[in-house]
Amino acid sequence: MKQVFLIHAHKDLAQLNALLARLRDPDFVLYVHLDRKWKVDPGDVDPRAHRIDPRLDVRWGSYGQVRATLASLRQVLAREPAFDKLSFLSAQDYPVLSNAALKRELAAHADVELIDAVPIGPAGWPADYRYQYFYSEGSALPRRLACALANRALRLARRTRSFPAGLYPYGGSTWWALSRPCLAALLARVELEPGLARFFRTVLCPDEMFFQTLLMASPFAGRVLARNYRYVQWPAGTARNPQVLVEADLERIRASGAHFCRKLDSARSAGLRARLDAGAGA
Repeated sequence: MKQVFLIHAHKDLAQLNALLARLRDPDFVLYVHLDRKWKVDPGDVDPRAHRIDPRLDVRWGSYGQVRATLASLRQVLAREPAFDKLSFLSAQDYPVLSNAALKRELAAHADVELIDAVPIGPAGWPADYRYQYFYSEGSALPRRLACALANRALRLARRTRSFPAGLYPYGGSTWWALSRPCLAALLARVELEPGLARFFRTVLCPDEMFFQTLLMASPFAGRVLARNYRYVQWPAGTARNPQVLVEADLERIRASGAHFCRKLDSARSAGLRARLDAGAGA
């Protein structure tokens, strides 16, 4: 069965092209969205990849990531009438498995949705502050001022925002692998309920909550494995970005059972990438 890989990229052309070259396979279809802020010539991107247009501006912590993902998914589903899974990747991801092994793994998980999804709240992931107040990451000054005034009013009234009716918040990693029917159902709900986008526009890091919440309120909730098979190494402390992986991390990566690891840098991760390629028979 055909597999689709949707890659969002915002820097490091060499790393992006290495990822695209590694995923070269007759059963894989590759799509790439290039962040509008990135001063890159699209003609320098490996021609095996289909481009997502228009290029949208994606900023950390903002709704821009969700907007760009939804726009990408609409284009992919319009062009690809049949596929098993769509794996959503950062350009700084890299396969741990060979293409043949990756195909076997995805086929073995054909009946499940691979996405981190944990309840948000005191008994789960304590990230409820991300929606209880208004956030305006990456917004213009008038919107930031409006959010600040709204938050002041909430605090004076000793209140917080509630989640939209009928939804319970779930969260997890931005990166996942979901089936075509699942994605079609999620996109249909977004189209039918524009209030969802309005709410998430003022959520902090909504890309780590949007798809999890909608999926767990859908008929596909029972298919969720709650694992995305990505290896990530976080620095000690409260860093918001994963650690760049290097060759010394290889054994931990292989022992994790992950399909992909992140994040890689074209220069610092060159040795790791070479070892991963050698292990895959590249």
